[in-house]
Amino acid sequence: MMLDPKTLLFYIFAAILVIAALRVITARNPVHAALFLVLSFFTAAAIWMLLEAEFLSIVLVLVYVGAVMVLFLFVVMMLDLDLDHLRQGFKQFLPVASLVGAIIVAEMSIVLIRGFVGTSQPVAAFAPEVAANNTKALGTLLYTTYLFSFEVAGVILLVAIIAAVALTLRRRKDTKTQDIAEQIRTRKEDRIRMVTTMSSGTSSDKK
Repeated sequence: MMLDPKTLLFYIFAAILVIAALRVITARNPVHAALFLVLSFFTAAAIWMLLEAEFLSIVLVLVYVGAVMVLFLFVVMMLDLDLDHLRQGFKQFLPVASLVGAIIVAEMSIVLIRGFVGTSQPVAAFAPEVAANNTKALGTLLYTTYLFSFEVAGVILLVAIIAAVALTLRRRKDTKTQDIAEQIRTRKEDRIRMVTTMSSGTSSDKK
């Protein structure tokens, strides 16, 4: 059975995407993992383009590859990551991580099966002026049907940003940090010492 070029390209990009995604979580070097994530974004954008979702494809390249992943690469390369310390306790949390991963895979499988199996036409047809505009149709779905899911995703991303900032604010011997509480509790008597010079050549301290 001969495959048409579009289907063949889809299978090629899908295979590259799966391999790159696996390398993201298995690569020992964080810079290599970030680069594999860039490759994953590019191949996913190519698949979106094959599915005629041009807006999603361009946004994926411009936003994630052009901005987010460049920022990730700079942060990973500038931070002095202690990889040995990060790998400590990996086997201890492996069962819990495997359980969470299995639950996520099961949930995604249920969503995909319900969304694609047995579906031959759109569940709700768009108006002609909306259906002709890819961006407008996407915005209509996000802010009407999937508004709650969209807000939940925003909250999850906010929590992820806060967690990333908290993880990077760790104490290191070669860096100086501020103790805000200690600075607030300080008194001028503990920091200022006024010295006057006497005519005899001696000095006395006054607080």
